[in-house]
Amino acid sequence: MKFADLKVAPEIKKNLADLGFVRPTDIQYKAIPYILNGEDVLAVAQTGTGKTAAFAIPLVDMIHQAKKSRRSDGVSCLVMVPTHELAQQTAKVFNTLAAHTRVKVMSLHGGVEQDPQIARLTKGIDVVIATPGRLFDLASQGHLDLKAISMLVVDEADHMLDQGFIGDIRDLNRKLPRNRQTLFFSATITPEIKKLAYSLVTDAIRIQISPKNPVNRNIDHSVAFIEMDDKRFFLERVVKANPEKKILVFVRTKVRAERVKAALARVEIVAETIHSDKDQTHRNRVMDEFATGKTAILIATDVSARGIDVPGVEIVVNYDLPEKPENYVHRVGRTGRGNRRGEAVAFCAPEEKPLLEAIEEYTGAQVAIIQLDRNDYQDTLDFSAEAHSDWKTLISQHEAEMAKFEKKTKKKKGKQ
Repeated sequence: MKFADLKVAPEIKKNLADLGFVRPTDIQYKAIPYILNGEDVLAVAQTGTGKTAAFAIPLVDMIHQAKKSRRSDGVSCLVMVPTHELAQQTAKVFNTLAAHTRVKVMSLHGGVEQDPQIARLTKGIDVVIATPGRLFDLASQGHLDLKAISMLVVDEADHMLDQGFIGDIRDLNRKLPRNRQTLFFSATITPEIKKLAYSLVTDAIRIQISPKNPVNRNIDHSVAFIEMDDKRFFLERVVKANPEKKILVFVRTKVRAERVKAALARVEIVAETIHSDKDQTHRNRVMDEFATGKTAILIATDVSARGIDVPGVEIVVNYDLPEKPENYVHRVGRTGRGNRRGEAVAFCAPEEKPLLEAIEEYTGAQVAIIQLDRNDYQDTLDFSAEAHSDWKTLISQHEAEMAKFEKKTKKKKGKQ
């Protein structure tokens, strides 16, 4: 099947053609017909499979067709996402697909002033892509009527659970009309996620893509066993060996992100960080610069992983292994998107080996080991610009200079 064969508005088909989209991905092929038919859907699809378009295409069409025959009654579609960045990126997909249609879309999230968002809502919006905090703030203030919503999408459900939003989703469910269409999307599936899903959907169509292999096949995986304190030297080498590539680095904590950035700065490598301590203006700027290539190195935490949907990420570095194996899938899913190949490199300290084993068990595949003998390892430490300025190097240089001086002195004495 081709997108041209879909029973959707000509405007949407033109938008898809302008984007160069010809054939749907697996998740799009399986989900779109059921959504157009008004069915509830529970979909499990790995990152990078095109799942946003899988629900955006039919929802835009359904709202566009409905608005031909009646006036807008306010927000009819609500898409719940876990992060600010994901709200913005999902809204961008909707707006692109909704070009030349009657459908109006906006993102709703914290970190920015709420007054401009309120003003936009009063002008008539059909689709709101929201994070829980700002959604409930504006709903409680009476600026957003939840009773008119006939379509609910819960996207990145597993990450919503990780962020502690399960209570918010259940509160939302009690405030929405029962007679609605619900679409539930998650990259991974656990008993908790199943329980939440079945509390929201009714007689849902279940779709699961690549259940036995949660990791995108377009990604080459490798791991190097490195002491925790030496990781910065190996990251420096990866960056300098790939000067033209866009590299995304994942660390475990916000503090560590800033430390890694500082370590790179000491060897004159410019990098940016993105995590929850940064304000929205900073996060928007950093994402724009990384997307355009102005910044080639971005250091992020797991909280940010789902919100980084930047084309052209060629290498993902797991500087720290994630504590939850499913987060490995979300991290590496930032590369190898579409038909492009990507590379995922992991640095594993001795104390992190249980985490690596959990990742391999979860993905059902062993990660290829980068063999480093003592010489290779030492070469990397010696390669570092930082290593050349540490006290050990200075002592070695001093000893070498003293040896040369003594040699010259002996020669002079011999001549005399």
